[in-house]
Amino acid sequence: MTDTATPSPPAASERYALNPMYLFRWEPTQDSHVLLYPEGIVKLNQTAGDIIERCDGKRTVAELVAELQQRYPGDDERVAEGVYKFLEVFRAKGWIRRQA
Repeated sequence: MTDTATPSPPAASERYALNPMYLFRWEPTQDSHVLLYPEGIVKLNQTAGDIIERCDGKRTVAELVAELQQRYPGDDERVAEGVYKFLEVFRAKGWIRRQA
């Protein structure tokens, strides 16, 4: 059963991991990271790849944000907002799952 309610935004203490139905990897022919799944492929932009790469079930959202703020210095608030938005989209698409 799928919950049709609007999901709550990720909490800083939550941890996310890739849904096991997807395979995340660098694809040289695409010159980008991709998500492979039985029905196809999703080509990711650099930012999406950087975020999903860190969704390992070990890092909290706060740790993920801090790492990406170091990688993309200059506007910490914008980076944090972007990460939270990406996580919401990834979760809605079923690419990532919240870890216990």
